[in-house]
Amino acid sequence: MSHSFSIAIHGGAGTIVRSLMTPELEQDYRQALAQSVLAAHAVLVAGGHAVDATVAAVTVMEDSPLFNAGKGSVLTHDETVEMDACVMDGQDLDAGAVTLIRHIKNPVQLACDVMRKSPHAMLASEGAETFAFKECGYEYTEQDYFFTDRRYKELRAMKKTGGIALSEARYPDEKKHGTVGAVARDKNGNLAAATSTGGLTNKRWGRVGDTPIVGGGNYARNGNVAVSATGMGELLMRCTVAGDIAGRMQYGNASIEQACREVIHGDFLDLGGEGGVIAIDANGKVNFELNCAGMYRATVDESGNALVAIFADEDLSLVSE
Repeated sequence: MSHSFSIAIHGGAGTIVRSLMTPELEQDYRQALAQSVLAAHAVLVAGGHAVDATVAAVTVMEDSPLFNAGKGSVLTHDETVEMDACVMDGQDLDAGAVTLIRHIKNPVQLACDVMRKSPHAMLASEGAETFAFKECGYEYTEQDYFFTDRRYKELRAMKKTGGIALSEARYPDEKKHGTVGAVARDKNGNLAAATSTGGLTNKRWGRVGDTPIVGGGNYARNGNVAVSATGMGELLMRCTVAGDIAGRMQYGNASIEQACREVIHGDFLDLGGEGGVIAIDANGKVNFELNCAGMYRATVDESGNALVAIFADEDLSLVSE
């Protein structure tokens, strides 16, 4: 069955277990996921483009301190934020990505502008911000906006171990891979994907993960699939997870369920990768796949209600008030 339009989002994946989450925090996450997916749904209902729907969804999560993107970004070794984002339009395989962003409130919006307003596919660091301020009129956002006590405590704990955290919470007790993303199919059949992250706690040397890499953590092609990944960035890149899923569907005629399952439970898992993907195929079918204890995720039913799930062993359900 072909759906007129579809939307799915994720807010990160990893070792997310009920015993480590208070009922209040769980409810906050469910409400935030519902708000995000409904923002995208509103764009699609109004006949908007899939790209704009994914950007709307990710913007909501970037504005929330709950997720490792935008406002909620984790801190680097130098106590700064360095954010990455990518947007891809399946209609013409156009893409825009930004990396090592420090002073832009919503990196996903800048990635979209790189795609639409520049001749390039990726801009980095100071150059990306110069483009933002001088060519697109973005406001300079002080680092203080991104600084939260929660992230500072995580950084201090990580510095004591001398490592980096592939998580955004009580490491090593809760390994949660912080990325947010959205995939959409609009009424005209266009597919799009958008992904954004604050990276790793205590990361150094300008480390960049899979999020801004087309085919790594983000991909969209009309008539095929839109994918956004979350998990261990180095392995998502090495396994070209999003591109592998798309290739299996385009050239191997795999279903969306088969392609996502084989990739997430294949080499990525064998090499030690933990995470998941959200995907939408050409007919608007939504699929979630993960190989870990949980992934913040949501979609919208035919009546326009947000359906949300967090843990691996639960089905999507309506969010209670």
